[in-house]
Amino acid sequence: MCMCTYIHIKNFSLVKLNLNCFLQIYYYADAKTTHTTYSDGLEVLQFSNGQIEKHYPDGKKEITFPDQTIKNLFTDGQEESIFPDGTIVRIQRDGSKTIEFNNGQRELHTSQFKRREYPDGTVKTVYMNGQQETKYVSGRVRVKDKDGNIIMDTKL
Repeated sequence: MCMCTYIHIKNFSLVKLNLNCFLQIYYYADAKTTHTTYSDGLEVLQFSNGQIEKHYPDGKKEITFPDQTIKNLFTDGQEESIFPDGTIVRIQRDGSKTIEFNNGQRELHTSQFKRREYPDGTVKTVYMNGQQETKYVSGRVRVKDKDGNIIMDTKL
């Protein structure tokens, strides 16, 4: 059976210590924030605006924003955001970004290019110099310069 002890401490409104279950709940009145620490090391912070942060013992952090967007921060430096519409954005340690849209399209952003892949197999790449390359599933390739002028088109 869990027994709780309530303690009032300066700068905190209320501290709830559950000594048998190793649960600590701090409520910061000025910030209207609750900080709960569980026996397994999980820490959960609940903010007055509805944001919830989970800090896992292995260093991973999960943030749920008021709009229900979820952001995962991994210990190796990678990030993942999951938006309410189903869009997923992954950022790698090198800064490259992958975006998966709910309509089946996918984008890859690197320091050299941005590439969009369409569900039908079409791939459009825009390079940092402005040149565009579109590869169609039929095998056709169209290349445009930075001004949009076609410089190559292999019509099949």
